[in-house]
Amino acid sequence: MEQRGILLESGTNELEVIAFEVGTSLFGINVMKVREIIQAPAVTPMPNSHPHVEGIIRLRDEVLTVVNLSNVLGLAPSEKPEQDKLIISELNQIKVAFRVHNVSRIHRISWEQIEKPAELSQGIENACTGIVKMDEQMILLLDFEKIVVEINPEKGINVSQVKVLGERERSQKKIVVAEDSAMLRKLLYETLSEAGYEQVTFFEHGKAAWDYLEFLHNQVGSNIKDEVQLIITDVEMPQMDGHHFTKRIKENDLLSKIPVIIFSSLITKDLYHKGKGVGADAQVSKPEIVKLIETIDQLIL
Repeated sequence: MEQRGILLESGTNELEVIAFEVGTSLFGINVMKVREIIQAPAVTPMPNSHPHVEGIIRLRDEVLTVVNLSNVLGLAPSEKPEQDKLIISELNQIKVAFRVHNVSRIHRISWEQIEKPAELSQGIENACTGIVKMDEQMILLLDFEKIVVEINPEKGINVSQVKVLGERERSQKKIVVAEDSAMLRKLLYETLSEAGYEQVTFFEHGKAAWDYLEFLHNQVGSNIKDEVQLIITDVEMPQMDGHHFTKRIKENDLLSKIPVIIFSSLITKDLYHKGKGVGADAQVSKPEIVKLIETIDQLIL
């Protein structure tokens, strides 16, 4: 399945979700992460691999790792593995094949329909970035980036990576960050602090960050650049996604002068144009934290 024909216009605060089943549960993945969906072929096991890794396959000229979502989620294995599907996904600049039991349909929804899992929720919800309530069913949006990093920690953000930049002066520049993952907010706080940027205000989605900018706009007017010198935003966030957040900033006469960096696992060649279309000043793929800091250094005034 090719995704190019169903991509939405940038900045509409909508997304398309492919719903799929693992066991009796219904999950979802953002269409922007999906390269294609194929019938599951024979998988070559890999010795001493992570328990969630089923093995590898060759798809045309590429060798891909197959992650079994039944294992990840602690659910029963497929009763009919010959009917399973592989969702070929691209995120964090790598391609991964996720084994699922069935793929149902595509839903077009607004990020406003997505709720965050409860902070104290246990079990499957801990692997989710959001919950979509549709009619009488719920679709759980899996945190695929977290799944990949747990299998291969090198694909995550590491404070030690910042040390290659050498000694840094402390900066009083004020940065706003919109990032829905609590784990990534903590890692960004640590890495930005290590890089000398300590005046950072974090928000868990674009709507909260936008409300803050609107409040500042009303309070200080044309002096807003004294309060915010740069904005960093993820793309996938409940309530308001990063593309819509960026579009709103760039459509505002006073806010538009503030540089915006999109820092996301979705910065691929095919999707780069979406960030450009909403006016982002730069786009950096997770987990390239050194490149993010170098980009901040270039843009911050």
